[in-house]
Amino acid sequence: MYVFRSWIIGNGRPLLRACELRLFKIQRQASGSDLPQVGEFAPFPVARRVNSSHSVMMDDAMENGMGSYQERPRTFPSMRSKSHYPLIFRMLLGINARVLVVLLLLIFGAVFYVGASTSPIIIFVFSICIISFFFSVYLTKWVLAKDEGPPEMVQISEAIRDGAEGFFRTQYGTISKMAMVLALVILGIYLFRSTTPQQESSGLSRSTSAYITVAAFLLGALCSGIAGYIGMWVSVRANVRVSSAARRSAREALQIAVRAGGFSAIVVVGMAVIGVAVLYATFYVFLEVDSPGSMKVTDLPLLLVGYGFGASFVALFAQLGGGIYTKAADVGADLVGKVEQGIPEDDPRNPAVIADLVGDNVGDCAARGADLFESIAAEIISAMILGGTMAQRCKIEDPSGFILFPLVVHSFDLVVSSIGILSIRGTRDPGLIVPIEDPMAILQKGYSVTIVLAVLTFGVSTRWLLYTEQAPSAWLNFALCGLVGIMTAYAFVWITKYYTDYKHEPVRVLALSSATGHGTNIIAGVSLGLESTALPVLVISIAIISAFWLGHTSGLVDETGSPTGGLFGTAVATMGMLSTAAYVLTMDMFGPIADNAGGIVEMSQQPESVREITDVLDAVGNTTKATTKGFAIGSAALASFLLFSAYMDEVASFAHVSFKEVDIAIPEVFIGGLLGSMLIFLFSAWACSAVGRTAQEVVNEVRRQFVERPGIMEYQEKPDYGRCVAIVASASLREMIKPGALAIISPVVIGFVFRLLGHYTGRPLLGAKVVASMLMFATVAGILMALFLNTAGGAWDNAKKYIETGALGGKGSDCHKAAVTGDTVGDPFKDTAGPSLHVLIKMLATITLVMAPVFL
Repeated sequence: MYVFRSWIIGNGRPLLRACELRLFKIQRQASGSDLPQVGEFAPFPVARRVNSSHSVMMDDAMENGMGSYQERPRTFPSMRSKSHYPLIFRMLLGINARVLVVLLLLIFGAVFYVGASTSPIIIFVFSICIISFFFSVYLTKWVLAKDEGPPEMVQISEAIRDGAEGFFRTQYGTISKMAMVLALVILGIYLFRSTTPQQESSGLSRSTSAYITVAAFLLGALCSGIAGYIGMWVSVRANVRVSSAARRSAREALQIAVRAGGFSAIVVVGMAVIGVAVLYATFYVFLEVDSPGSMKVTDLPLLLVGYGFGASFVALFAQLGGGIYTKAADVGADLVGKVEQGIPEDDPRNPAVIADLVGDNVGDCAARGADLFESIAAEIISAMILGGTMAQRCKIEDPSGFILFPLVVHSFDLVVSSIGILSIRGTRDPGLIVPIEDPMAILQKGYSVTIVLAVLTFGVSTRWLLYTEQAPSAWLNFALCGLVGIMTAYAFVWITKYYTDYKHEPVRVLALSSATGHGTNIIAGVSLGLESTALPVLVISIAIISAFWLGHTSGLVDETGSPTGGLFGTAVATMGMLSTAAYVLTMDMFGPIADNAGGIVEMSQQPESVREITDVLDAVGNTTKATTKGFAIGSAALASFLLFSAYMDEVASFAHVSFKEVDIAIPEVFIGGLLGSMLIFLFSAWACSAVGRTAQEVVNEVRRQFVERPGIMEYQEKPDYGRCVAIVASASLREMIKPGALAIISPVVIGFVFRLLGHYTGRPLLGAKVVASMLMFATVAGILMALFLNTAGGAWDNAKKYIETGALGGKGSDCHKAAVTGDTVGDPFKDTAGPSLHVLIKMLATITLVMAPVFL
């Protein structure tokens, strides 16, 4: 019996068994020959049942090449290892089914009761979210009903699954401990901070405000973690099904990957919406909002800020830890495997290949799920705050429509994105052989359907909720603001696709630069990334100006007759940009699932025609991941602008003075801006160096195994996959702490130091102004840096893919080796530092909003 064990090591000791693959020696009845003897190597050999009629068929297929799908046996070995489900899921699975149904009914009843006590709009939001959850269950059952392919595919998939779930549990255990510590810090600050006039008039005590903020923070962190787990859960189960489907049809493989990503997207967006809605309704009922002597409904959204901060906190560390894991393994595998040894990507002889495939799930799926959850939560809360503030200034009789408008928009997002996902269908005749279609064109059609429906539903939402007698045409202006946001999202997707898809000139020029060496490839990639920042910045600038002036001219004025709708118009544009977020996340999740499917196909040694299909899907996945990151950066820019405005209003409330401008001509304020810009560069440097240090360990380990086990290259010896998994798992948990701590501590320390300086120089608002300047400059620098890193990394990756299609010498050529070097340089750019930056931007905005009293 052969045994392959992989351990994930964290903090210096074994944490759990990642996988155990048992391979049984079985005498073949028909031919009488045996399986490989001890000492020989067969990558993931096949476990078979004794006396099974499929034994001869499977052995012949392994010796003579993979047969057609109809000739393949569907026998699967029993290889389930210890469950790595999080505790909350294990507890739910342990409950009796009938008891669980009763509990769910009671929860739904309580939720709808609270919603009915709040507003009919909340009931609408709850209904749409719950229907969407049932739709996600349908998608799950549809995906899981697909076959997993031959046993060798199943074995590889289970190794990936166990490794990913094991690391997830370890990583989120570390994050949860840090979240608890931060929650105690927030509690202490809020217990001793001053109160605003609104809180004093409503009778909201310091302790009540403190406990509410901490509860919101912990709920946001929990929901963000669940969103990340859901993203990973589906990807590790869909990858093998996409691999199996690729043996039959490219269109079927595409459909499975899209629906698997759709499940994750619908659940993540639905959780973000229903989480904010439940929190809002609970606080509304608990605090008896709008009753005499209590809090006004327009002040209620400020209590939700802790929820966004908790989501940002978890998303940042998830993105850092997962990004370090996946890119360190990827860099190590590529540098030694492709460049030095000349073996294909995901070759089973590469000791780092399992770690690389595990990283796709924990870095691209789990982290991205938490990331988009945080984006939507932050945007909803900031728009609710601005909507409430505007409604209060304009003395609108029923402000609930302006406050709850973001929840309705994202509820419709669930509906239109579901239709877009269902619009992607497989071939009608499964037996029909059709040429490989362009997957990007198919995904774009689905996106076009989603956008058209989003425009219609956005118009309905604005007429329903934003119509007011004070300004009868204001809803039309805000509908146009939403249209500006939708057009901005489409423009970002198109621009990123242009710079990262090898069908367009920029990536082909980058690939051509590889013909003259590694250095020219790096120079071309850097210049492409720098150039790619121009168009997105122009688009964001036009969007902000257009939306602001559409809102400004909406007719809504305050008591003095001054227009007040400008900022809310920008908030509506942000909602428009994210009105197709579920479909965009679907396209993002499609990428790592397709990447994993290609790895499984390569490791299980499927025919070249199958690998060609997964390579096409993988290349498109690289583009969709890049477009999603561009989309996230654009939404982060707009959301940060809204949170910045909310921060200034919060400071004004605490300080009892007007705070509408930040003068960077003041030396201390200008220094705050410099520190904010420096923070972005230092954070990026630490994130990239973390990948570099970990990758060096992986490179050394892979080289050691090739030297000490020369039989690996001849399939005579078995690589120690577990050692590479252990290295990247332990290092990623260790390395994510420093940049994450920098992001959390920096604004608090800067604000507090300049607050003391202001106290001794007679300038009480100096600390708040310096933090505002830091936030402004960090947002601007972070957007540009993230655009550069994401686009350059995606372009390098697809330039390599373009050469691997056979262009410029194809795989193994000098041109290809130069492109691999560029891809290696771009890996930490696009999957670690870049994605972490747009999370950092929003987290800086939320932490300054939560910690505003510290700066006064």
